[in-house]
Amino acid sequence: MAEATFGGGCFWCTEAIFQRLTGVTHVEPGYSGGTTDRPSYEAVCQGTTGHAEVIRIEYDPAAIDYGSLLEIFFQTHDPTTLNRQGADVGTQYRSVIFYHDDAQKAEAESFVRQLGESDAFSSPIVTEISPLINYFPAEDYHRNYFASHPTQSYCAAVIAPKVNKFRQKFAAKLKEGGA
Repeated sequence: MAEATFGGGCFWCTEAIFQRLTGVTHVEPGYSGGTTDRPSYEAVCQGTTGHAEVIRIEYDPAAIDYGSLLEIFFQTHDPTTLNRQGADVGTQYRSVIFYHDDAQKAEAESFVRQLGESDAFSSPIVTEISPLINYFPAEDYHRNYFASHPTQSYCAAVIAPKVNKFRQKFAAKLKEGGA
């Protein structure tokens, strides 16, 4: 198994996307990149800890490679807005790749460079690429949030449309039944 850690705005959204991928065995929402030891959700949301909301993905590289995870990451959030995803604003919602080793760092940097050269986005990519530091799992109530609260207003208005768009675009990469 291998691990990847991404921050693409609200971790409820990114968790709901990556849980559905063939080869992904576990997704854990958490916080990374800050200076506070064991930050709380409330502290991270205040923007005072330096942490980003992230997901830590455990995956089987024989079933899905890191490059595919990067592709999905960049296609399912806006990597051109600094410290913002939709209505979620603050450094905790920044676009960030926390690499686990030098190979991930090199692949992420190459991927971003290729996206920039291809003009895949109308604005420059602002995604941070940093080493994984100060990672802490989020509180238990954040796990499987969308699956547990599909009718909650944020889930219905923001996450459900994002998941539906993802299902259509990446149907070939979904687990059996599009779970």
